[in-house]
Amino acid sequence: MSKNNIVAIVQARTGSTRLPSKILKKILDKPMLLLMLERLSKSNLIDKIVVATTTNKEDDVLENLSKSIGFNVFRGSMLDCLDRYYQTAKYYDAKIILKITSDCPLIDPVIVDDVIQYFLNNKNKYDYVSNVRPPTFPDGLDVEIFTFSVLENAWNNATDPNHREHTTTFIHSQPKKFKIGNFSMPENQNLFFSHRWTVDYLEDFEFIKQIYENLYNDKNIFLMNDILLFLKKHPDVLAINHHLVSKNSVH
Repeated sequence: MSKNNIVAIVQARTGSTRLPSKILKKILDKPMLLLMLERLSKSNLIDKIVVATTTNKEDDVLENLSKSIGFNVFRGSMLDCLDRYYQTAKYYDAKIILKITSDCPLIDPVIVDDVIQYFLNNKNKYDYVSNVRPPTFPDGLDVEIFTFSVLENAWNNATDPNHREHTTTFIHSQPKKFKIGNFSMPENQNLFFSHRWTVDYLEDFEFIKQIYENLYNDKNIFLMNDILLFLKKHPDVLAINHHLVSKNSVH
């Protein structure tokens, strides 16, 4: 474990109004959550991955699944995600926290490490770094990273229910209070407004399913450029959820 104790906290719950239990939907006989955790575990800089779910009975299945494949689990508030993150980070003595959402099954471990390294290289310059402000990567490759002290500050001072529910909005909405940095796509590329790789709707799931069925290999984690190359050759797959790109959002 590094002296920084970098902990990736994966926010996960089964309750989803648009696509119920979406992270348990199976692709190639594996729950989507498992596929996402497999990819995240390929990071070279993360010290620990924790699935942070709720104390609701319906999320017992997430605890059991995560533990069965060797991942840590912490259970907390359903609506106060800021408290869930804080309690998780405190329990695991995290010095640096990555915020990852479980509905991003194409998360790229190389990009994750790039964001972590950028943050480590600029620790004296930034309190919080993401690759979504402004967004340039495909929606669904989102990474946010910040120190425990910044998270604790937010936990102590955020009172707006929206800030409690969305974990980091208290931080990045106050650039005068916190030093905010961003990691962008090289060469001024902006793929956010043309690619949607997150899962909220059935079409999103069908898109992700096609990507995995064509690129997945147990011994090889395909990366962003592999997906882009595949989509360039298969515009029919890109079209599956392309009409939803306008719904891309920065959490």
